[in-house]
Amino acid sequence: MLRFAFAAPAALFVVLAFTLATRAAAPPDADPALSPWFEDLRQPGSGRSCCSMADCRPVDYRIIQNHYEAFVDDQWMSVPPDKVLRRYDNPTGRAVVCWTPALGIMCFVEGPGT
Repeated sequence: MLRFAFAAPAALFVVLAFTLATRAAAPPDADPALSPWFEDLRQPGSGRSCCSMADCRPVDYRIIQNHYEAFVDDQWMSVPPDKVLRRYDNPTGRAVVCWTPALGIMCFVEGPGT
């Protein structure tokens, strides 16, 4: 029984580490040259990182009643106004959202022409 007490937490750690490592992978079509731009994105107000290229994705977006909505995880999500970055150097050519299931939308960069 004592062996199981040590084995269970170790097994859980391995599973969690593997899950986080696979989630942190950049999308298969990601351009590594854009990585520094993604890593430079900072959350409005706090200045904390919006995460990395792994959490940020080009998305479809729309404006509904004067606020943004982004198509994330197969659904339209309202973008909190305090998460919108006013950047005009977006090299992706599309709107970008930095999002995780645990934290929700951390940053949103407008698409060209908005």
